[in-house]
Amino acid sequence: MDRDLLEKMFHAAVAQAQPALAVRQHLPGKPKGRTIVIGAGKASAQMARALEEAWAGPLTGLVVTRYGYGETCEHIEIVEAAHPVPDEAGFLAARRMMEMVSGLSADDLVIALISGGGSALLPAPAPGLTFDDEQAINRALLASGAPIGVMNLLRNQFSTIKGGRLAAQCAPARVATLVVSDVPGDDPALVASGPTIPLGGSRELARKYATLYRLNLPPHAHALLVGEDNLAPTPDDAVFRGNSVRTIASAALSLDAAAKLAREAGLEAAILSDSVEGEARDVGQVHAALAREVAMRNRPFRKPAVLLSGGETTVTLRGKGRGGRNGEFLLALAIAIDGLEGISALAADTDGIDGSENNAGAFADGQTATRLRKAGIDPLAALGANDAYGAFEAIGDLLVTGPTGTNVNDFRAIIVR
Repeated sequence: MDRDLLEKMFHAAVAQAQPALAVRQHLPGKPKGRTIVIGAGKASAQMARALEEAWAGPLTGLVVTRYGYGETCEHIEIVEAAHPVPDEAGFLAARRMMEMVSGLSADDLVIALISGGGSALLPAPAPGLTFDDEQAINRALLASGAPIGVMNLLRNQFSTIKGGRLAAQCAPARVATLVVSDVPGDDPALVASGPTIPLGGSRELARKYATLYRLNLPPHAHALLVGEDNLAPTPDDAVFRGNSVRTIASAALSLDAAAKLAREAGLEAAILSDSVEGEARDVGQVHAALAREVAMRNRPFRKPAVLLSGGETTVTLRGKGRGGRNGEFLLALAIAIDGLEGISALAADTDGIDGSENNAGAFADGQTATRLRKAGIDPLAALGANDAYGAFEAIGDLLVTGPTGTNVNDFRAIIVR
């Protein structure tokens, strides 16, 4: 297995997405009045530290990140909260953040540091909903298999902070949003459910998606969804005039960095897409089919080659196993390339956590299924139980990095010799 090279490509992708340099390159102009920093996401604390180091002038603020992802800042308060299901720490921080940006003037500047994961870290239930309702909504969405765009449209309906509402609270102050994108296609309004960026999409469309994905919503959430209360501001609302949005790191740039390293190692590097979505196991089978075609027929890319892709797949929960979408992708791929020589793969989340366990992802090759069976694990049964973590842990093929300080979503690399 090309484990060393696969891991080096992953780290090259992560290094490209580190906030420190990117934040310095996209600083907004200084205001006449105060500068307030707000933010949320798995990379937001690192963004806050980089901003403090680069900003020449006074500032204050509050940023929420996931437990274990904090940084030490002098002027910006860092709060840690739960992800992917929100907790009270995030709930209290969201309320404080809304209060912090109230009563600002047109001379003030709000810098919003937004990265993936911020949606769960800023729970703010809509009128008529409880915090327990918001937790239940999140669990229903995570288990639904819905793509991130659909999940964020629905989250937007049940919040008082998402979908541009936080930016609306800042008015008439100018809001400059810096985004580390973890969504397919890099639409900044979808990152962290867009607290400072209005998201298009109607309440009627949200209802249709709730039906399509058979969401088991709490009664109060269902009642809100069928009404027209708590509608979010629209992108053309005058309250957003004068605001700015910049995407400072993304999967596309990270895949380019990995491809450069692969070419230096003598591989043809093919970036399939930076915005792959769909059921993780199905995406794994499609990637396996492409790898088999290269291995057996030397097309559509000539060996030796690496197939690179990013984006965000989903997992529809069917069993009670452990594991995230990257592990599920790899387990399906391993089953599909069972017995083939010359194929090895890595799939991992660039934030260092795949799902809710301690691993970023895992490695697989044409002998993975055989190793699992020798360890007493049926690969198909493990996939059926959504237990990719348990499977790869049993054979020592997990990738564990700890928090990386950034988040540009999934990274997948398949080497074919």
